[in-house]
Parts: sequence; structure tokens; C-alpha cells
Amino acid sequence: MTENMITTDAAPAATSKRLSTALPTRSSRRTYWTVLAVLIALSLVFGTGLILWDNPMPLGSDGFWRVVDLRATSVVVMAIVAVCQGIATVSFQTVANNRIITPSILGFEALYAAVQTSMVYFFGVAGLLAFRGLPQFAFQVALMVGLSLTLYGWLLSGKYANLQVMLLVGIVIGGGLGSVSTFMQRMLTPSTFDILTARLFGNVSNADPAYFPLAIPLVVVAAGLMLARWKRLNLLNLGRDVTTNLGVNHQREMITTLFLVSILMAVSTALVGPMTFLGFLVATLAYQFARTFDHRYLFPVAVLNAFVVLSGAYFVMRHIFYAQGVVSIIIEMVGGTLFLVIILRKGRL
Repeated sequence: MTENMITTDAAPAATSKRLSTALPTRSSRRTYWTVLAVLIALSLVFGTGLILWDNPMPLGSDGFWRVVDLRATSVVVMAIVAVCQGIATVSFQTVANNRIITPSILGFEALYAAVQTSMVYFFGVAGLLAFRGLPQFAFQVALMVGLSLTLYGWLLSGKYANLQVMLLVGIVIGGGLGSVSTFMQRMLTPSTFDILTARLFGNVSNADPAYFPLAIPLVVVAAGLMLARWKRLNLLNLGRDVTTNLGVNHQREMITTLFLVSILMAVSTALVGPMTFLGFLVATLAYQFARTFDHRYLFPVAVLNAFVVLSGAYFVMRHIFYAQGVVSIIIEMVGGTLFLVIILRKGRL
């Protein structure tokens, strides 16, 4: 009887064995890899569907492959945006120690709107059309990263470095740029304003394949460095005091992370336009699905979430409702609603 009792008591202990890792139990590991497999499958389904589904040209003809090439370009753009938004938002929330705010708080969208509006205001529609190409794309990325570095160097260095002050200054700068853009837009003719409005909404069709030689290397390098720094990001997630006590220069790591975040967000915004709540939506879903704070597990889920949301929304709107132009509006609406729900549940930022 004693042997039976020992065997009976030992069985649950063996099945519920916990490890000192990010995914401590067998159940949590199985759940994570199942979620990852489902997201990969959905990404392949939606990506392939966007490329091949409802091609109006005869199979195998030159026109068929031309349509496939155009659609494949859109899928590549979605992949770039997914990497940028997923990794940048999760990393930014880690540095800020807040899962509500997003990198858009630093004014990237407002600066993008100000640049596009200025081109139309001073040079007309011809100026907006001329402000396309690799040099112009590089200029926008450099301008956004330069603004971010100015904020970091000014407000995160010195004796009284304060991240909260930097975020508040970013909000003020974004609001100021938004006001200037609104003033210039009110001076435009209705037809010119109509053309400008199409550029101010985040849309995959805004991207130009000519941007890829610069955008892809920047994203690969920035995302690769962020992935390589997952251990340091895990430490940053513990707060300034714990990070410092463990021998890590918190200020240096914070500025380095924000610099990489600014590159990713600048590329995404300059490529397709503002997508304010996409990052918040996919980061929130990543925390819910991964059920861990370890960044080596969070990053893949966040990126796949972003690609599934983008490609799935475009597939449904293009082939079911035939209204692909409203995809970004719907994503923003869903993300904004989720933001309000979380704010009301938490009761604080």
C-alpha cells in the first residue's frame, strides 16, 4: 500500500514538472508552439491568397505573372511593416515599462503628415508626385530618425534624464506638427486636399518597390540587432533599479533600444504612411498569445500577428467586400477600440 501511495503521489509531480525558463510548464510550451504554428499557417494562407486568388489573367500568361509580381510586392511591403511595427512596439513598451503607449507617441506620424502636406502646400500636386523615389524616402527616414535622436540626446542624457519627460515632449511636438499640417491643409483647394488625404492614410499601395534597396537592409539590421539584444531587453523590463544592480548601464541600453525603434518606425511610416494603432493591437495580442515576457518568444508572435492582421484584412476587404482602401481605417478602429477597452479596465495609463 505504501508503494502504491508513493507511485500515486509521484505521478502528478512528474506531469506538472516546472522549469526555470520563460515557458515553465509542458502545457505552456505546447500552447506557445501551437499558437506559433497557427500564425505561420495563417500567414502562408493569406499571403498566398493575396498573390494568387482571383487573378483575372489566364494561368501562365505574361499578364498572369505581371499581376502576381505586383501582388507579391504588396505582400513584401506587409512583411516589412509587420517586422517594423511588431518589434518596435514591443521593444518600446519594454523601455517605457508601459504596455499602453506606442512609438507613435514620439511624433512619427505627425512628422510624416507635415512633410507630405508641406510638399503639396508649397509645390502643389506636382510637388507631391515629385516627392517620390529613393532619395526622398531616405530623406524622410533620416528626418524622423534625426528628430528621435534629438529627443534622446536632449532628454535622456545628463544628470536629470527622464523618459516620461521625453514622452511628454514627443506628444507636444507631435501636436504642434499636427496643428501646422492642419493649417496648411485648410489653405488647399478641395481637389488638392482630396489627393493629399489619400497619402495621409496608411496604405500598402503608398509603397514603391524602388524603396526596397534601402528599406529592407535597414529593417534587417535594426530587427537583427534587436533580436540579438533579447537578454538585455528582458533586463530592461525589470526596471532601472534592478537593471543597474545587475551591472547593466540602463541609460545606454535604453537609448540604444530607442534608436533602433526609431529606425524601424521611420521605415514603416515613410513606406506606407501612419498606422497608429497597428503596433498596439499586435503587441497586445502577442502578450496574450505568448503568455511570457521573454522577448525571444514575444518578437516572433508579434511579427506574425502583424502580418496576419494586415494580410488577412487586405484579403477579406479585397476579395469579399471589394473595399481594400478602407483596410487601414478598420485596423485603426479595431486597435483604437481595444486601446479604450484596456484603458477602462486598467483605469490608468
